[in-house]
Amino acid sequence: MPITGTWQVRTAELTGTAAVAAVAMMVGVLFAGSTVVTPLYVVYKQTMGFSQIMLTLIYAAYVCGNLAALFVFGGLSDRVGRRRVALAALAVALLSAVLFMLADGVAWLFAARILSGLGIGIGVGTGTAWLAELIAGDDKGTASTIATASNFVGLGLGALEAGLVADGTPWPLELPFVIYLAALLATALLVVLTQETVARPKGVLTAWPRPRLSVPRALRTRFVAPAVTGFGAMALVGFFAALTPSILVADLNETSHAVAGLVFCELAFVVAASIVLTRAMPSRTVMLWALALMAPSVAALVAAQVLASMPVMIAAAFVCGVAAGLGYRGSLQEINELAPADRRAEVTSAYFVCCFTGNAVPVIGVGVIATFAGLTLASAAFAATIALFAVAALVFGLKYGR
Repeated sequence: MPITGTWQVRTAELTGTAAVAAVAMMVGVLFAGSTVVTPLYVVYKQTMGFSQIMLTLIYAAYVCGNLAALFVFGGLSDRVGRRRVALAALAVALLSAVLFMLADGVAWLFAARILSGLGIGIGVGTGTAWLAELIAGDDKGTASTIATASNFVGLGLGALEAGLVADGTPWPLELPFVIYLAALLATALLVVLTQETVARPKGVLTAWPRPRLSVPRALRTRFVAPAVTGFGAMALVGFFAALTPSILVADLNETSHAVAGLVFCELAFVVAASIVLTRAMPSRTVMLWALALMAPSVAALVAAQVLASMPVMIAAAFVCGVAAGLGYRGSLQEINELAPADRRAEVTSAYFVCCFTGNAVPVIGVGVIATFAGLTLASAAFAATIALFAVAALVFGLKYGR
């Protein structure tokens, strides 16, 4: 259906622009659930008394859910229908929010984070495919842009909402999730009304998908640059999502949860804007610019801590957001362009594993170093690692690019 439609109901279904907006909202709301907790990590750490290492492990548990979604549920909506799988993803996100709201120990937080990653992993693939089918013609780029921008806008709004509510109410660990639950329920209602695009959905147990993960030998040298770029882009996002609140408290003496939410919201919105504004640029050019920006962006992050400067931190969030946005957009498009049509799902899955790993592993490393040597030295080690990876990827991109 073309996206020039109006908000109308035909046989109890949203179509056209309304359907596209509903699915984009579904993607954004799902991702918001992963960052509602971002400004609250410091509160959980203080109330439950766990270490910086434990904080980063709780954050990284999210990736376990992402990987489970990729390997167990990938492609399921192709068989059972977009609406069913989207509603299942929202239900998992709802359960995750309830666990966060009721959490009285670390085990609850781990379970909630895993479920959050699972719900998002199931929902984002479904949402992207659904958008591609709802948008007129074969403009898959528009569907990917809408899905990715919705992703990061949701991430930013989730952190912002939680930070503002945590500062303004006596229920910092409960009320943010109550508000999020209301958003999930409203979104579920829209999804129920949204046009189904799978013509003949099958039963859940019929032809269960068997995801595969591989990169053809002939493409491996060309795969390195976009894979490392995706790793670095998601590492920047993961660093801000997991560690910015702790850095603000420890190095900048800023204890406001709202400020922590705003800093991450800035990063996420800049990522979304970078993706949208560079859509017409060649993917390789965008990816190489991202790699060139990664070292300066992490250097600015360390400078903000060393100088204990909020203006420098704001600037660092902006530059990191541009690098992450260009890196994710450029590298994902590069993967889509180099992958053979008959093995695109396998190659794309391999790329997303690199992204998930980048989102989690560097953050855990920072947590370990911070526990024994402090956050500033940990950030410097993170910056050096990302810079080295970026240089290596830049060399591969220039040497083996198209």
